[in-house]
Amino acid sequence: MPRQPQSSDFASHLQLSIVSPPQSQKPVNVLIMLHGLGDTKESFAKLARQMQLPETVCISVQGPQPLPFGLGGFAWGDDFTFSESSGTMDYDTGFENSNRLIKEEIIEKALMQSCGYKSRNILLFGFGQGGMAAVASTLAFKTELGGVVSIGGPQPSSISSHSDGTSKNTTAIIVLGGSSDTLIHQSALTHLKKSFNHVEYVKWSRSGDSMPRSVEEMTPIMKFFARRLQSRSGIPDDATELG
Repeated sequence: MPRQPQSSDFASHLQLSIVSPPQSQKPVNVLIMLHGLGDTKESFAKLARQMQLPETVCISVQGPQPLPFGLGGFAWGDDFTFSESSGTMDYDTGFENSNRLIKEEIIEKALMQSCGYKSRNILLFGFGQGGMAAVASTLAFKTELGGVVSIGGPQPSSISSHSDGTSKNTTAIIVLGGSSDTLIHQSALTHLKKSFNHVEYVKWSRSGDSMPRSVEEMTPIMKFFARRLQSRSGIPDDATELG
């Protein structure tokens, strides 16, 4: 039986907020939450408290790179570049550093080795550039994770898709985005479907890839969690798991 993660389980340079399961439930699952470009861990820590996912401890992680020029907030990309056409920051700037942080330091060392979680009980939820980091980290795993939610975060261009179905990632993923002005366009979906066996796509009836604005937009995410989260409700603590 895995145990509740503590701040001391993680490397001291990691900035994160740990939100325990509701009603003192045992933490069967872990949801790693990755904010968008220019944000901080606080926004997703607040969301975790609002969602109240059963038997799930949520860990909102702050991006490792502070934004330049005193802009405030943090990023997941390896570099900072600006679009020549719009003047805005590019999302897709390499994810080698965040891959190492999420996959090796958080999932493998802290959650699996120190706290006893299996990969199937670990899920990721990312927004924008955080969604891209979630996708990149998942594709670095050979074993199945519990699932990935990516809002407006496609597969990074630096990660090639598999051309044959035998080597696809078995982790289930749900990707959400706007009907226009979105990074989740047809070529992005094709890229994802070449890399993942199970891709669910939700296209909102509005433009843009912002966070859900209504119960209707949040419902597909909560249904995905209902299907993917594990439960030990009613199972004795000393019961032996077979297989």
